[in-house]
Amino acid sequence: MSKHILIIDDEQDIRDVVQVSLEEFAGWQVETASSGEEGLRKVKIGKWDAILLDVSMPDMDGFSVFEQLQANSTTRTIPVVLLTAKVLPNDRRRFAEMGVTGLIIKPFNPITVSNQVAEILKW
Repeated sequence: MSKHILIIDDEQDIRDVVQVSLEEFAGWQVETASSGEEGLRKVKIGKWDAILLDVSMPDMDGFSVFEQLQANSTTRTIPVVLLTAKVLPNDRRRFAEMGVTGLIIKPFNPITVSNQVAEILKW
């Protein structure tokens, strides 16, 4: 059965590369959102197996999006994998305490990113 993934990232190139990778290499169905607000709208109208969420976005950052997902009983069970370029040792602990499922560090290899997602989510 194909997985249904939502990518929330303000960078068009990142959305495109991850979408193509997940669709071509893993055969998953992927939709994208270019902002936290758009992502929150889309998450309410779809059935998602996972969300890939950028941390650094204008207007609403990934932490704010994640908090809203966690506050909603229908979205809090969706696994969230953060996409970020900046990771300090304290950040890893903070992400784990928040309940984030995993972390993919930019830049990533487009050929293996689907394997990283599958490994993090134990698929």
